[in-house]
Amino acid sequence: MTTVRIPLSAIVPVLLGAAGASIALDAAAQAAYPSKTIQMIVPYTAGGSIDLFSRAVAQRLGEAWGRNVVVDNRPGASGMIGTEIVTKAEPDGHMLLGHTSSYPATAAVRAKLPFDPARAIVPVAMLARAPMLLAVHPSVPAKSIRELVDLAKKNPGKLNYG
Repeated sequence: MTTVRIPLSAIVPVLLGAAGASIALDAAAQAAYPSKTIQMIVPYTAGGSIDLFSRAVAQRLGEAWGRNVVVDNRPGASGMIGTEIVTKAEPDGHMLLGHTSSYPATAAVRAKLPFDPARAIVPVAMLARAPMLLAVHPSVPAKSIRELVDLAKKNPGKLNYG
């Protein structure tokens, strides 16, 4: 049996050429993104802060991508109706969800959802920060979050929130 020795300097250009050809074929096979209009679902009413911010983002994305980015408001169920629409869409990157940081909290307090909130949505970017406020009527005997939680535990079903 004869052993043939090929110098590494002769193999590297062949491997790089093959890899380059493979990358070029993959790139040519894939359509440029986005290949169609992008739909951004906003699960809140039109005219609210999330809607206005989403429209500003959609306009900039549309300019950058050279494609229309359409904002579609689908309010209801604390954002879960619009979220469900996105979870059922084809995962081709042409449907986005403009949601708030309330998504995990809302999903946690819902008894049943038609999707797994931990796996259904993949976060892409945090676009903004806004302060959140927890307030109670002055007649509520709670001056801290701990006191409010304790009050709610002592009075199941008697406190409402919105």
